[in-house]
Amino acid sequence: MMRYTDPFSGKHVARSTRTTRRREAERIAAKWEAELREGRYHSPSKITWEDFRDRYEREVLPGLASQTERKVQGIFNSVEEILQPSKLRDVTAERLSYYQSRLRELKRAEDTIAGHLAHLQAALRWAARMGMLPRAPTLEKPRRAKGAAAMKGRPITIEEFERMLTKVPAVVGDKAEASWRHYLCGLWLSGLRLGESLDLSWDDDGKLQVDLLGEFPMLRIPAELEKVHKDRLLPIVPDFAGFLVETPVEERVGLVFNPAPKSGVGRLAKDRVMKFVATIGEVAKVKVYTHPKTGKVKYASAHDLRRSFGFRWAQRVMPPVLKELMRHESIDTTMKFYVGRNAEAMAKLLWSEFGQKTEGNTFGNSRPKRREKRRPTRDVNDSAERS
Repeated sequence: MMRYTDPFSGKHVARSTRTTRRREAERIAAKWEAELREGRYHSPSKITWEDFRDRYEREVLPGLASQTERKVQGIFNSVEEILQPSKLRDVTAERLSYYQSRLRELKRAEDTIAGHLAHLQAALRWAARMGMLPRAPTLEKPRRAKGAAAMKGRPITIEEFERMLTKVPAVVGDKAEASWRHYLCGLWLSGLRLGESLDLSWDDDGKLQVDLLGEFPMLRIPAELEKVHKDRLLPIVPDFAGFLVETPVEERVGLVFNPAPKSGVGRLAKDRVMKFVATIGEVAKVKVYTHPKTGKVKYASAHDLRRSFGFRWAQRVMPPVLKELMRHESIDTTMKFYVGRNAEAMAKLLWSEFGQKTEGNTFGNSRPKRREKRRPTRDVNDSAERS
């Protein structure tokens, strides 16, 4: 056994060397003494995973957006399913590396895995600050594979969007057609996420709310729906505002959008709405991504309509304004996905406004005409004189 007296508490602390050989025990004791003197020793945590999770969900999650709270709980569930930790100290860097590999085997996207690890890292760092762990484990976050697409989708064109509108009756039926055309136009013009669009209200303070009473139309977002957990007031872009005011004043009650089921009566759940939009994109044959290895095609979804909004406004406003319109938490997201993404469109704008016309159908195959070297002409008489 090894023993020492804590100079602060005065308590006697004992620990087994786990050996019966004196020389080996003295070597282990010397190492422990060095760690204690240099402040490198931390006693193993005895906190159970269950106790940690219960405390984190009581003390931290209520301060986050409800969507983030549900996401973290889902991540904790997946950790328990894959790693089955008994003690909090069981969640080591090595085990988290295995957790990543299992998620890949389950065909989770790299961005999804990175999101899981980011939330886990935040939780484990909090545990370390609370003294539940000596230190948070170091996480090796996944790096995007070389050549991988930054987003598995793209902004769709106005022609593709109109094609989707023509396919609405084939997917949802004639009775629900009007509500779905109204909904798709709202997604196209607003840039709202699918969940946000279904919660958008004319008069409910507890939901995303349209405010048309001021000098400019605004979108009121309650704190519980925001990642930063703060009430926000954001401007509504002019074309979406024009779309909203087409609704008669007496009908501006309840939810703004109500994409109906095929019967035309009732309200669909979020996952059903998501599937219907994706089906419309598929029937309209609007391809937004093809997997480079499997060849699997992804068709336009509700999020691609949001991407289209971001792309259009990226060409009209500065990045900080676009960040607010898209309600991104970080401007890095705005810069990564929307600003400067379509080089061809920007090149077209530059050359149409400021460039000079070039010969040929493209700049690349239009080369300057080569000047032929011409030999100086000589007078016939001069030639005769020399001869």
